[in-house]
Amino acid sequence: MKRSERLVGMTYYLLEHPQQLVSLPFFTEAYDAAKSSVSEDLGIINQMFQKQGIGELQTVAGAAGGVKFIPFNSQENSENFADLLAKQLEDPERLLPGGYLFMSDLLGDPETIRNIGRLFATHFSSQNVDVVMTVATKGIPLAYAVASFLNVPVVIVRRDPKVTEGSTVSINYVSGSSRKIQTMVLPKRSLQKGANVLIIDDFMKAGGTIDGMKSLLAEFEANVAGIGVLAEAEDEDEERVVQDYVSLLQINNVDIKEKKIEVHRGTMFQS
Repeated sequence: MKRSERLVGMTYYLLEHPQQLVSLPFFTEAYDAAKSSVSEDLGIINQMFQKQGIGELQTVAGAAGGVKFIPFNSQENSENFADLLAKQLEDPERLLPGGYLFMSDLLGDPETIRNIGRLFATHFSSQNVDVVMTVATKGIPLAYAVASFLNVPVVIVRRDPKVTEGSTVSINYVSGSSRKIQTMVLPKRSLQKGANVLIIDDFMKAGGTIDGMKSLLAEFEANVAGIGVLAEAEDEDEERVVQDYVSLLQINNVDIKEKKIEVHRGTMFQS
């Protein structure tokens, strides 16, 4: 096999298996190449990943060692994407009653979702995340995008139990925006005791739903590894009940009468 062919094959494999330790013998056998050639190829791939600002290869020494692809977004790429997304959300046609914004088109666009997932995975890559959690329904594609880069499973919190999921744990919580008592449930088999869970959601005002997920995790004796929200909006009538979170975007000065919106980079970009 030519080096160019081998480079393409190895690059594809690493991109498809993020956060997974791959031994050098695996590549030498798969591509019938000497260990020294594979090592040189990995050096070229790593250099290109970093030059493009999309990730890096981490080397683990020893008999059980190998290389691991760690996806990330460079600061420049992250800021450019956040600014582009903010501009899209400032379209006054997105305004919905209650100060919400229509975002279903963005959450349904594969490229947009993948870029958002990479940003959150970059930010939380050092938190030893075991599971990504979200609440049905709009947060689901976002959670899967983040999980794909962290190479961890997704668990979905629902409002009502499903017969196909077996016994569940349920809690009641107060919705931050409506102040209504609501219920959320999670199958008992979804989480292991002591799991490190990353909570991902698409939109947050007062934070009641996220606070409910934190309470649900406490029932499982699981840990909150982090909280990431795509967009946060200030609710002047409600005190925010969640503080320890990271947002990609902040929605400010929503004027429904004048049909004006201001969207800025979120706390992810604040030092």
